[in-house]
Amino acid sequence: MKSNRNLSRAEGRRLGNAALIAFMLGSLLLLSVIRARFSPIGKTREAIKAEEEQQGTLTKGSVKLETADEAAASTAEEEEEEESHPKAADTSGGGGGGGVSTSTPAAAGATVDRPSKQVCYETSRRSDTCEAAGDVRVQGRSQTIHVSPLDHEWKVKPYCRKHDAFAQSHVKEWTLRPLFTGAASPPPPQCTVNSSATTTAFVLSTGGFTGNLFHDYTDVLIPAFITAHRFAGEVQFLVSSFKSWWTNRYLEIFQQLSKYEVIDIDNDDEVRCFRNVVVGPTFHKELGVDASKTPPPGYSMVDFRAMLRGAFGLERATAVPSGDKWDIRRRPRLLIIARRGSRAFLNERAMADMAMSLGFDVRVGEPDITSDVSKFARLVNSADVMVGVHGAGLTNMVFLPAGAVVIQVVPYGGLEWLARGTFKEPSADMQIHYMEYMIQLDETTLSEQYPKDHPVLKDPASIHKQGWDALKTVYLDKQNVKPHLGRLKITFMEALKLLPHGQQQANNN
Repeated sequence: MKSNRNLSRAEGRRLGNAALIAFMLGSLLLLSVIRARFSPIGKTREAIKAEEEQQGTLTKGSVKLETADEAAASTAEEEEEEESHPKAADTSGGGGGGGVSTSTPAAAGATVDRPSKQVCYETSRRSDTCEAAGDVRVQGRSQTIHVSPLDHEWKVKPYCRKHDAFAQSHVKEWTLRPLFTGAASPPPPQCTVNSSATTTAFVLSTGGFTGNLFHDYTDVLIPAFITAHRFAGEVQFLVSSFKSWWTNRYLEIFQQLSKYEVIDIDNDDEVRCFRNVVVGPTFHKELGVDASKTPPPGYSMVDFRAMLRGAFGLERATAVPSGDKWDIRRRPRLLIIARRGSRAFLNERAMADMAMSLGFDVRVGEPDITSDVSKFARLVNSADVMVGVHGAGLTNMVFLPAGAVVIQVVPYGGLEWLARGTFKEPSADMQIHYMEYMIQLDETTLSEQYPKDHPVLKDPASIHKQGWDALKTVYLDKQNVKPHLGRLKITFMEALKLLPHGQQQANNN
């Protein structure tokens, strides 16, 4: 009897547990229905926006896109992360400096939905671009572009270094503003210069770090090519923070990309009217073009370099020797990029003599801000091998013929990452062979400036941890180099083997 009572109690508990489980499952089902009704998950952006507007949750104000700071040279990890995230604008409130901003921000913690047609967007971590079509009226002196149709203001700084606050402090901000034509609106600015319907206005800045050869190309000229190439000349450059000496220096490049004169837009009194406008060039990577991100059929650094050859009248597309085996021009030419001040070769003459003993026709060039770009480009284009210490002068590799060799001499101090991001990685897209010569402790003048046990010599990583300024001051600004001729000779011989000259000689032997 007692056993029967125990069985009854156990059975009752099982029934009670089953009922409890059934109640919990029913509650979860009910909650799912409620969530599906009120949660934004699964709804269209338009539906969410409509509900927010009805509930009065959207507020007016200004929003900036969030941006992340980057080092001057991109690391492989940053590039991989950038590839894994879409280049869509982040419209969350309270973003970082230098990004695109609109006139309709969210309240703290809220987000603002984009208009049906995005006007300004983040094209990379380094660049923001605005594109608009319709009735476009450019007032240069006020850095204002009136556009119809446009539903609210957008602001952007048209220079490809948005992560760098110092560079951006030298770049003027431009505003895209709705062109109101209603009775209560102020009269729109009247056109004084009308462009053809096929011409696109392209606003970019030459503020920032222009004047440094590396930044001229990676921040301005290559991004300008990326943006303007698709217009096949039907684009007019409206240059903000205009520097006449700088624009004249690269005028041949602008003339390759545009059929029209370059305008100093900040000092322009006209109201220039177009049907299309682009504000801000697009950045892809250091000294590079990502063909997969360009409009079909796509274009690359090969096309950029072809454009340079056309701009400066460069004869050599590839590093091939002369057909006449007795012609002195058949000798491979080696160009030494000289520097004065920091990172100079202290045994430049001896380097040249050693190279000549290997059969090189040696030239020495020292590019600077006063160099004639066209003349120096022709010198570089005549070379088969170019060697130089890490620095802006190596940017001249853009003029080397395909199949040539660039040798980057990397200063002492753990700077492999900097060498990789600035010149090593770009070389492949330029179809150039890349080599490195690493300066050792007994080849640097730093060994004469610091005791043997000083962290500068023994622990470069500790100097890196102090930040870019400390690193630059010690390893870039205070260092000159004296490569061992024996080690360097091996490097030059390896370079020779990579050239058609060396391969032809090997075949003859």
